[in-house]
Amino acid sequence: MLVIYNAILVDRNISQKGYIVCDKDKILSVHKNDGEKPDAAELKTDNAATKDDITYYDAHGLTLMPAFIDMHAHFRYPGQPQKEDLDSGLAAAKNGGFGTLVLMPNTNPVISSYEDAMSVINQARARKMSNIFQTASITKNFEDRDTSHILNLNPKEIPVITEDGHDVLSADIMLDGMKKAASKNIIVSCHCEDPDLAVCARGYRQKALALMKEYKIPAWGVIPSDIKVPQNILDEITENLSKANELLEKAEDTFTERNIKLAHDADCRIHICHVSTKGAIESVQHAKQKGWKCTCEVTPHHIALTGEKIPEILALVNPPLRTQSDHDAVIAALRDATIDTISTDHAPHTADDKAAGAPGFTGSETAFAVCNTVLVKQEGFSLNRLSELMSANAAEILGLKKGLLQPEYDADFVLVDPDENWIVNAKNFASKGKANPFEGKTLTGRVKKIFVAGREI
Repeated sequence: MLVIYNAILVDRNISQKGYIVCDKDKILSVHKNDGEKPDAAELKTDNAATKDDITYYDAHGLTLMPAFIDMHAHFRYPGQPQKEDLDSGLAAAKNGGFGTLVLMPNTNPVISSYEDAMSVINQARARKMSNIFQTASITKNFEDRDTSHILNLNPKEIPVITEDGHDVLSADIMLDGMKKAASKNIIVSCHCEDPDLAVCARGYRQKALALMKEYKIPAWGVIPSDIKVPQNILDEITENLSKANELLEKAEDTFTERNIKLAHDADCRIHICHVSTKGAIESVQHAKQKGWKCTCEVTPHHIALTGEKIPEILALVNPPLRTQSDHDAVIAALRDATIDTISTDHAPHTADDKAAGAPGFTGSETAFAVCNTVLVKQEGFSLNRLSELMSANAAEILGLKKGLLQPEYDADFVLVDPDENWIVNAKNFASKGKANPFEGKTLTGRVKKIFVAGREI
């Protein structure tokens, strides 16, 4: 029996000093007190505890929350060990407080089959770290044709399929895949982006990247102090990236609307990845108002940053960092519960790949701090609401008995100091990917410990 005491207990519903009692991998009971250590007599239940049966953990006044659940992460496994692997990805998840993660299938080779997905899941289970779900692709090998493999998936093991990294071009093929997913009660998670518009945007990005490479400007939103760039060059880079971002805004808006309508026609559960535009948010709002089976997520970097000016516009990611108007819509949608979850889209790259314009950032190890800094400290959200966004809602979407501090729920916890200030230094990341737009910034809130299935990992 594990007893974590002298903690501030926070989930979606509670915020109180107290202690929590766990029996093996489940929460047995939750108690309110002033922080004192309970004795064995207080803990006796039907699972009668003796003094020797009890392991006490003093939280020293830290905040105990349900471990975070990330519905969107890239571990680059198998096939891209230079970017990330299972061990480094799980270590980064531990540092970030994530007890459960949903991994994307854009690996090498693409994960499409039940057998390949289970291979990754079983290898992760053997490491006894965080829990993972490995998604499978919507179309076999991302070839935009064959969806027959969906019928072989077990939704208990593989509850989500996705074509993340891009979208399914053919509406007919997407509808077919969604119908198969609906028949299996599998969620279709959509990276909503019109591929044709994305190709047009790529040309503008390449022009900007050529100048960035010439002047040794990194592609993650930071210009080192020792690099001097003429203003006319910065203006040209900004112009090209702005044109790319305008096209990518249209790409997200049009395919968000398309995919939501297709999912409704298929009676399929749809989850919109990394929503970032006002238009896409409105599409989700309309779907929810109609009672359609639609959920969505937002990333920490879209919560914290806009991408209209130097240096933030240099931080290349898909979807790109958006305008202030889009950012305002994101914050409003977090307030009114249009947005269901915060997911990292943890996307590690090598320095060379990032310099060449590979989109995405390392995100697991800064996610809580970024969201706590922006939403709780600056925007006035409660820590309860942040817990809901980072734990409870994702658990409900995935059908897990996680995300709340309640009896019979899984004993997955994170201990955090919501008031600790720290400076981001990617050299200290467990992830192999070091590129992130928060490098050198001071954030508030730090993960201290994580427990999964009642064990500190």
